[in-house]
Amino acid sequence: MTTGANGRLPTAYLVPGSSSFTEFLSAQAPALLPSGRALPPGAAVDAPHGTTIVTLTYPGGVVMAGDRRATMGNLIANRDMEKVFATDEYSLVGIAGTAGLAIELVRLFQVELEHYEKIEGTLMSLEGKANRLASMIRGNLGMAMQGLSVVPVFAGFDAGTGIGRIFSYDVTGGCYEEHDHHSVGSGSLFARGSLKKLHRRGGTLDDAVRTAVEALYDAADDDSATGGPDVGRRIWPTIGIVDDDGARFVPDDEIAPVVDAILAARVDNPGGAR
Repeated sequence: MTTGANGRLPTAYLVPGSSSFTEFLSAQAPALLPSGRALPPGAAVDAPHGTTIVTLTYPGGVVMAGDRRATMGNLIANRDMEKVFATDEYSLVGIAGTAGLAIELVRLFQVELEHYEKIEGTLMSLEGKANRLASMIRGNLGMAMQGLSVVPVFAGFDAGTGIGRIFSYDVTGGCYEEHDHHSVGSGSLFARGSLKKLHRRGGTLDDAVRTAVEALYDAADDDSATGGPDVGRRIWPTIGIVDDDGARFVPDDEIAPVVDAILAARVDNPGGAR
């Protein structure tokens, strides 16, 4: 951001405009957008990638959990990366794909929702949030074509219906509502199979949290890029909850007993079949 000759902000910053911060930024400083810094032709970047996110509904809300591992090729780039974020008071987003670009996109999305709330004086609808994120992903298509893709999953509490809802995306910005549960990332195939077997529509919040951890455990069992619970380092999955009380995260001292119970149940039966 630059100031005018008199030290004041340019006129564009002082007049009423769109409730979209992204549209404002694309007009005034497009180079600051994640998609505004394309790679030179033929260039390739070996960047850390986030891996597996799972999300599932329960009566009155939704749970989202992410493993903590980031990989770069066959190397573990980070063991305690955060991949699940609160985007506003009633929504969560989990990231998979190019880690640095995905985190930058999430931060811009957080500002986008806050800017809308300040301009309009109200929260954006859940579907509006999902569609706004889709347009931001679509704007990153050029980077995705060069291998720097971002594929998040979005979930939130719909105050109008009193339920949790889940939205998935593709690299072109396509937005799709999912039902009951979903997963993204390199371990998503294995996590999704686990969710199909374990998810119960009438289950409690505690049931949903345990199911999310079990699904991540199953994903880590078959996908080397997904990090399971690290007992030695006491690194647990990030688990977010959103319901009528808003978005919040489960503290580590509440996740640890869940992990311990799952590990105990799988002694001499690591595949988890029960």
